[in-house]
Amino acid sequence: MTEVGRGTKVFDSEAVRGSWRFLNTPLDVLELMDSSAEGVIAGVADAGATFLAPIFDELTAVVCMSGTPLSHIGIVSREYQVPCLMGTTLTETLNEFDEVEVDCSGDIGILRRA
Repeated sequence: MTEVGRGTKVFDSEAVRGSWRFLNTPLDVLELMDSSAEGVIAGVADAGATFLAPIFDELTAVVCMSGTPLSHIGIVSREYQVPCLMGTTLTETLNEFDEVEVDCSGDIGILRRA
């Protein structure tokens, strides 16, 4: 596995793996609602991305490029116990459907490509 990003973890949790999807708009969420968000690790740009609400309980993890654990996404992920990285910096570009791992078990949250 190759590290491709680091962020602030919202809470301690074991590493989880899933399929990378970067969600930009509510339309992206609607597409997942038509199939399933099970096994998806969602990347989002904005810490206030409320459009994730309909699928939050199905997501494997969330990786947010901005914000802190006290941002909207951080609070909701803690409530749903969905592992989450906030203020994440990517060192490589990820493609849709890449297999990735979110590891919130250490001091820093790590995103790895499988």
